[in-house]
Amino acid sequence: MATRSSKKLADIITRLRRHYGAPEPPPSDDPFELILWEQVAYLADDRQRVAAFELLALRVGLTPEKILAADEATLQSVTRHGGSIAYVERAARLRASAQLVIEKWNGDLRNALREPLAKARKALQRFASIGAPGADKILLFTRTAPLLALESNGLRVLVRLGYAAEQKSYDATYKAVLAAAEPEVQRDFDWLIAAHQLLRQHGQEMCKRTQPQCSDCPLRNQCAFHRQANAVTERGA
Repeated sequence: MATRSSKKLADIITRLRRHYGAPEPPPSDDPFELILWEQVAYLADDRQRVAAFELLALRVGLTPEKILAADEATLQSVTRHGGSIAYVERAARLRASAQLVIEKWNGDLRNALREPLAKARKALQRFASIGAPGADKILLFTRTAPLLALESNGLRVLVRLGYAAEQKSYDATYKAVLAAAEPEVQRDFDWLIAAHQLLRQHGQEMCKRTQPQCSDCPLRNQCAFHRQANAVTERGA
């Protein structure tokens, strides 16, 4: 197997930036607000999630104290705005998250991020809907740890580019891709945040789970998935 250039990931991000332009900034750099961002909506596109988050900020507030002070009907109306599925449970999650921050970290989740990295990651995973990838994203967006944090769309892009084969579990795939990409990662917060956002955007808009738009992809010449698909097509011709 050919050795991958140590600059491949940098080239990928450069090409994506050239194609899409400057990436969107993260929704927040506050860890508790990022927890709320994840929990306020479910199976929602970006527009619906933004609307629900902004409604939460407007009608309730984004601090643990304000979440706990809100009545249940208000919280549920907000989470319903973020999707009708399990909106009652999601309202309860917001309240439980607020309670945890107050009881465990004196109302400021940044206190958890001052712990060593392994403990900080474990603390974030105590919140509903936050697994290892979500914890890494919060650590990155708060500029706590310079990590290559990937969500599902970005992970799919790097799998197709040949960083690792898809494993039996999502967590195993995530770990395999991170391990393969590790030598190419730039320990710069701005670069890593841009990488997260651009890989995510590419996975959403072009490198889709089904019917990817390979013919228009700026990464197709580097893509193992594209080469394999072409080979299958040629054999069937």
